[in-house]
Amino acid sequence: MEKQSGGAVGKPAGKLAGASAGSLRWSVSRIEGLLNLPFSDLIHHAQLVHRQHHDANAVQLSTLISVKTGGCPEDCGYCPQAARYRTNVENQDMLSLDEVVATAAASKAQGASRFCMGAAWRGPKQRDIDKMVEMVSAVKALGLETCATLGMLKPGQAEQLRRAGLDYYNHNLDTAPEFYGEIITTRNYRDRLDTLEKVRGAGMQVCCGGIVGMGESRHARAGLIAQLANLDPYPESVPINHLVQVEGTPLHGTAALDPLEFVRTVAAARITMPQAMVRLSAGRQEMPDTVQALCFLAGANSIFYGDKLLTTDNPETERDKSLFDKLGLHSM
Repeated sequence: MEKQSGGAVGKPAGKLAGASAGSLRWSVSRIEGLLNLPFSDLIHHAQLVHRQHHDANAVQLSTLISVKTGGCPEDCGYCPQAARYRTNVENQDMLSLDEVVATAAASKAQGASRFCMGAAWRGPKQRDIDKMVEMVSAVKALGLETCATLGMLKPGQAEQLRRAGLDYYNHNLDTAPEFYGEIITTRNYRDRLDTLEKVRGAGMQVCCGGIVGMGESRHARAGLIAQLANLDPYPESVPINHLVQVEGTPLHGTAALDPLEFVRTVAAARITMPQAMVRLSAGRQEMPDTVQALCFLAGANSIFYGDKLLTTDNPETERDKSLFDKLGLHSM
């Protein structure tokens, strides 16, 4: 059984969300209506929208590396890097510049065009930003698109990252506002929106999505999509993650989400944010090829490529190549 979360959702959570609730581009009820469509009708709608704005058979390959692992003070219920949880993740100091550049170069050689750097911080200190600036500049010099996810940003930090050549900053909303407190208590929704505003103010592109399968209702999934779609502008990059259950985290043991419900969420993201890159992100290791194929049909056009996704396993490169061959997909 899914948890049924109460409370209203879909009202603007900050100035990024646009004007009054009555003038929202996408109401929660309208998105819930999409999710309630017969499956074939929803996928057909999503595929038509996808083809209007994207090459239907092109998928961007991205690589994600953890530049600093573990020891995070936050209490995100899904995250094995939280210091308060007993997981198998070992704390790791920040990687050296040479290690990051070598990984980025290897990723490019394997076909990746986008390189993402993540760090387990509540927010970076200035000395951390100084090191990230060096990493971003070096990766950008390789000709790769760059993205970073470093937690909450302080004034001026987004500008420093942009000047270094950072293309995207990732900061996910995770879930709908009314379900958020069930997952995280050490920061609030406004904190997340504040960082997104700093990113936009610095002139960077936004990478922002969420996680499904955390026990939320379909109504809450519609609420997450509404929050994202009503950002003004909506994110250029929208990662849709399926919860990876890690022993030792509070969400370990959560009832599994039906795979078709995940596909429905991808389709709703594509319809409501037609020009965005919809990124099929965490959870692919557990997805059979058939489910991933449905996600591509529903409008997903990016994957994380490589054997690791921060601290959890990701499908091996050869498996992805085989899947692309079977589906007739090509990389961007």
